[in-house]
Amino acid sequence: MDLGLKGLNVLVTGGTKGIGRRAADMFAEEGANVSVCARNAEDVKNAVAALKAKGVTAFGQAIDVGSKQALEGWVNDSAKALGGVDIVVANVSALAAAEDTEASWQAQFDIDMMHTVRTVNASLPHLEKSKHPSIVIVSSVSGREIDFTSPAYGAFKAALIHYAHGLAHKLAPKLIRVNSVSPGNVYFKDGIWHYIEQNMPDLFKQALALNPTGRMATAEEIGKGIVFLASPASSFTMGTNLVIDGALTKGVQL
Repeated sequence: MDLGLKGLNVLVTGGTKGIGRRAADMFAEEGANVSVCARNAEDVKNAVAALKAKGVTAFGQAIDVGSKQALEGWVNDSAKALGGVDIVVANVSALAAAEDTEASWQAQFDIDMMHTVRTVNASLPHLEKSKHPSIVIVSSVSGREIDFTSPAYGAFKAALIHYAHGLAHKLAPKLIRVNSVSPGNVYFKDGIWHYIEQNMPDLFKQALALNPTGRMATAEEIGKGIVFLASPASSFTMGTNLVIDGALTKGVQL
């Protein structure tokens, strides 16, 4: 199936590792031009080089996504470098999932919530010029069910789903599609579950046992969902929250 992504221009926040990196790779493999941002300059440099090697235009900047000015600068610089913006993937998370502290609440608000809002707002003038505008917001199953994570993590992941759904209705008349993706436990090298496996083996075993499939998702499995939802092949999908969790959660999504 042709996803219709060839020649489109894609922005991915947190696009140097894990889910974001795998999504960025797959967009490029489908022929889309890609811009990424992340905190680490070396990671950004390596990601951009790998994307360019796939034969597409690639761009990246090392920024603090908690900075409104930095995010807006990256979006606008990306639009210039790629020749426009068709797709935006808001993927970054503070991952303040361990402690119920004011610092955790602030981090989740600044990074998960406001980075998403600011990325969307900065991208809208560009998306309005696109023939295939699409936004995908990465949330979590922790936004659907109470689990072991901190209250702040789940609360803002739930807020992202609500924001995405509301935004979908608001932007539908402009034919700008908005959807969210809620991954379950995702395991990849140097990711949060890799860290937990190495440093908190009891928690890792407990979490793994909750997965009916006996394993966690891969970054590629989540990335595929993101890429499909973002693509013109999913042209009438709006306001959907795609849960990719291997039947981990038990709640019914109505």
